Amino acid sequence: MTIVRQRRKQALIVLGIATVVFTVLLELIDPSHVSHGPTILDFEFAVTRSRAAQIMAEWGPKGRSAAHLSLLLDYGYMLSYGLFFALAGFAVRDTARARGWPRLAALGTVVPFFALAAASFDASENVALLLTLAGNGGSFAPPFAAVCSAIKFTLIGVAILYALSGLAVRLRARLPQPS
Repeated sequence: MTIVRQRRKQALIVLGIATVVFTVLLELIDPSHVSHGPTILDFEFAVTRSRAAQIMAEWGPKGRSAAHLSLLLDYGYMLSYGLFFALAGFAVRDTARARGWPRLAALGTVVPFFALAAASFDASENVALLLTLAGNGGSFAPPFAAVCSAIKFTLIGVAILYALSGLAVRLRARLPQPS
C-alpha cells in the first residue's frame, strides 16, 4: 500500500467517525426536540420570510437557541462529510483507473468535487439561516437558503451514490466468477 493510499485510508476513518458523530449530535440537538415543532430541515426549506418567522415562533426561545447551536456545529459537519465523500470519491476513481473500469474512472474526475461543492452550498445556506434567526435575513435569506439546500442535497446525493457504486463494483469484482 502506497503512503498516499495509507494516509487516505486513515483520513477516511477519522472523517467517517467525525461524520457519524456530527450526524448523531445534530439530530440530538435539533430544535424539534426542544419545541416539539418544526425541524431544522423545515427551516432550511422555509422559502418565505413569513414561513421562517412562523417556524421561529413555534420554536420559541429554547428552540431558536438550539437552532443557532445546530447551525454553528453544522460547519464542523460540513468539513467532515465534505472531505469524507470527496476522499471516498477519489479512492473510487483511483481504484477504477487501476482495475480498468473506464466509466467509473471518468465520473471520478468530477463527482468527488460535488461533495466539496455541497459543503460550500451548505455553508452559504447556514449564513442565510443564521441571518434569518437574528432577524436580519429580510426576504432574501429564506429563499436563498432553500435554493442552497436543494443544491447541497443534490450534489451530496450524487457524491454518496458514486462512492456506494464504487464500493458495490469493487465488492462484485471480489466475488468468484462462474466458469
